Amino acid sequence: MVRLTHAPRILGVIDIPDELIASQYAFNGAAGRAFVAALPGLAGRFLEEWGLRRDGAVMYGMCALVLPVVREADGVPAVLKLQLVDEETAGEPVALRAWGAAGAGAVEVLGHDPETGALLLERLDEGRPLSRVAAGGGAGGVVDVAGARAAVTVLGEVLGRLAAVPAPAGLRTLGDAVERMLAAAPGVVERLADEEERRLLADCVAAVREVAGEPGDRLLHWDLHYDNILAGRADSGRAGEWVALDPKPLAGDPGFELFPALHNLFDAGEVVWRFDALTEALGLERDRERARAWTLGRVLQNAVWAVGGGERRIAPDHAEIARRLLLMR
Repeated sequence: MVRLTHAPRILGVIDIPDELIASQYAFNGAAGRAFVAALPGLAGRFLEEWGLRRDGAVMYGMCALVLPVVREADGVPAVLKLQLVDEETAGEPVALRAWGAAGAGAVEVLGHDPETGALLLERLDEGRPLSRVAAGGGAGGVVDVAGARAAVTVLGEVLGRLAAVPAPAGLRTLGDAVERMLAAAPGVVERLADEEERRLLADCVAAVREVAGEPGDRLLHWDLHYDNILAGRADSGRAGEWVALDPKPLAGDPGFELFPALHNLFDAGEVVWRFDALTEALGLERDRERARAWTLGRVLQNAVWAVGGGERRIAPDHAEIARRLLLMR
């Protein structure tokens, strides 16, 4: 989940953030509008069915509404997460339960409704995302190299635990994603406005083709950045732990997991250091070239989406990551 913040707008009995409404309308069209319209009813339904009491202001990410709650039966703090079911979110409870069974350090699933995608999750400390480590512990603080490196080290440890778990059957696969990327790649390269960026993306395509035949079978989070890792609550058995949440799971190679930690809290001069720290944490030092190829695959994936949305340039940070990895020895 993207940074959790308090929602500014009231609709019905729950707060619906303008940003969530806008993103659902823009990216999901009629389905997004229907989802937003149904949110008050869904919230009311699951508060009643699961015996929950509201316990704080509404929070949200780019695609989900999150209600802090307490279970009336036992007083356990939790969160009710409401989101549209799509190919990214459908596997979330499957992945979280697989990681939970393995003790891999992901948020615990307390309840799930397959039809609507509603999730009841363990409540973590939303005021302590890993991004605060990069800011020296202060919200809104300036990110410095020492703080960012400390955050990268923690993220690498969490990522190592998650990627050690084999993917359950039935999840979307990196192999399928790569097939679609490579099929789209020639047209994407051609539509880029800048010649240097066309050459850069062509190099990304070539790197991905080298590894496409072995897409891997690990359970990947796909979006493990510094705001998708929260501290455990002091009043829970997770005190002192860093816990992953909001996966967009797929089965694949762990090298495909590194990009969010390079792009978020971006620092061009730190790209190679972060890449090396993460490959070491995942035990990929001997597969450094492979990890680089899969990271370049994330640049390609983002370019495919951007060009499909009408852009004609690679995002500057993404282009710089690709340049630095391609020059890396």
